[in-house]
Amino acid sequence: MGNEKAALITGASSGIGAEFSRQLARKGYSLVLVARRAERLANLAAELENACDIHAEALPADLSQESGVGRVEERIASLENLELLVNNAGYGISGRFHKVEVEKHLSMVQVHVIASMCLTHAALPGMIARGRGGIINVSSMAAIVQLTNPTYCATKSFLVGFSRALQNDILGSGVEVQALCPGFFFSEFHDTPEYAGFQRKQIPRFLWLTAESVVAESLKSLERGQVVCIPSRRYRLIAWLASSPITSPLVRQVARRILRHRRQNR
Repeated sequence: MGNEKAALITGASSGIGAEFSRQLARKGYSLVLVARRAERLANLAAELENACDIHAEALPADLSQESGVGRVEERIASLENLELLVNNAGYGISGRFHKVEVEKHLSMVQVHVIASMCLTHAALPGMIARGRGGIINVSSMAAIVQLTNPTYCATKSFLVGFSRALQNDILGSGVEVQALCPGFFFSEFHDTPEYAGFQRKQIPRFLWLTAESVVAESLKSLERGQVVCIPSRRYRLIAWLASSPITSPLVRQVARRILRHRRQNR
């Protein structure tokens, strides 16, 4: 890569990872795209190079493995012009906590928490030395509502707390940190075998966002220095209601009813 500004995006092969890649390519960033699926990464890199006249590198890596995290850490350390790190790699688990193999929970902690910490730690020295840069940790509304899937909620909550504290820790460095907390948005997230019984129509239509709008709001919020970004007014209202001691019991009661209805209709 030359002297153009660069971005590294994990979980880049689909969903908002792919959308971050497209929007940043249109802004002129050179890209390092990280995910497990090598063929999809290569296809996306070729698409963006042809469409946006930028350099896009496919870097296959499994962040549930220490070797995969190490490979990405090394690439980050070699980038002299890294302007943006998007820690987006992640997934969900369906099923009750005690009925899911503990290995799946530990793997989620590795991908959401350990990998995000390690890659952030690798990126910060260069960004701080240059006096500029940004780190986006993709969390979730699940970090705020915390209704079900305990490991998912807990790891996403970690990313919010980590981002807030890290921004204070590096205040004045020129580096901005963000925890992105989207609600439901159209992607392949629910198309995995883990969500074989999930039906999108079970979620009210007005709660579904697009990946394009989520990413666009995230990037605008990063420019404004907003540490916690909750895309769309409807989800900001839900977050406020879920956090208020007056209204949070009602929000959780409604959410539990929806959850029970989903379980009964599986």
